[in-house]
Amino acid sequence: MILKRWLLALLAITLLPNAAMAAVDTPIGELVAVQPDLDGTTADEAAAEIPDWVGLDATEGYYGPSDAARGIQTQVTEVGQQAQGFHDNMLLPIITAISIFVLILMIYAMVRFRRAANPEPSRTTHNTAIEVIWTLVPVLILLVIAVPSIGLIRAQYDQPPADVVIKVTGQQWHWDYEYPDHGEIKFSSYMLREEDDPDRNTSSRPRTDADGPALLAVDERVVIPAGKVVKLIITADPGGVIHSFAMPAFWLKMDAVPGRLNETWVKVDEPGLYFGQCSELCGARHAYMPIAIEVVSDEEFEAWVASKGGAMPEDIAAAAAAEEAADAANDNDEAADDAADTTA
Repeated sequence: MILKRWLLALLAITLLPNAAMAAVDTPIGELVAVQPDLDGTTADEAAAEIPDWVGLDATEGYYGPSDAARGIQTQVTEVGQQAQGFHDNMLLPIITAISIFVLILMIYAMVRFRRAANPEPSRTTHNTAIEVIWTLVPVLILLVIAVPSIGLIRAQYDQPPADVVIKVTGQQWHWDYEYPDHGEIKFSSYMLREEDDPDRNTSSRPRTDADGPALLAVDERVVIPAGKVVKLIITADPGGVIHSFAMPAFWLKMDAVPGRLNETWVKVDEPGLYFGQCSELCGARHAYMPIAIEVVSDEEFEAWVASKGGAMPEDIAAAAAAEEAADAANDNDEAADDAADTTA
């Protein structure tokens, strides 16, 4: 009897790895292991239930740095558009006017008060009118700048209620992401190296044009829904260094500080693929911490969440409510049974 049990255990150990694992293609072309549910679902059935997810193709266009580009990147958020308008329509004209005025004043002073034209130098030391002007004019300029500047700061930090929450953690040297409201989705994002890069691990796939430009393409992209408020909680590994999470097209740049949680938010109405990178000199591999964000429709976002093994918050809440109702019904049944036994 004991020998029979040992033979059955040995047979189970031999067959279990093949039966319990199935390989499924991921959006980046690698293979991951999928475990079956404990309710008797086979590995093949579990793999078939995972919806297909194909990320956006960078060859069809993306937002990010480009050759021979000048100025600020195209802004796709309301805050970014407000900031770009403030820069282009107010700050730039004021700075240009001040620079031209100072240049003309310097040239005039050099010509008008040169030694040849003034053999006897003036001994004037004060001019009340000029002193009042050069005090009041800068104050008025600062007041003109301050009003829209304060409004822009308020727009950046006055966060509306969030539809999606993402925790971003800067590591040495990659990014970790968590979606706490979507079934604890967690993943790490690493830069994809070139095929001929001698430092590329042979087990990792090389970058392709569909992934994005060199030094910006990653193996795992962040995915957010278009038109939704996304709250970002940004920090860094407690034993690490300071990073900076930056996405120029969103007008987003927030430091990731060890032991501190910084918050910001974005709302992107334009679906597409966006690239950014760490903007804080954080060590030897600072240049290899890119950020890739896909903005997709609500349906595509739900498909991505399901492909990661997560669930939408309303589905999680409904399941929890159903479980709570079932527990309450069981408690009522047990109480009724106890009362019946006591009566009997």
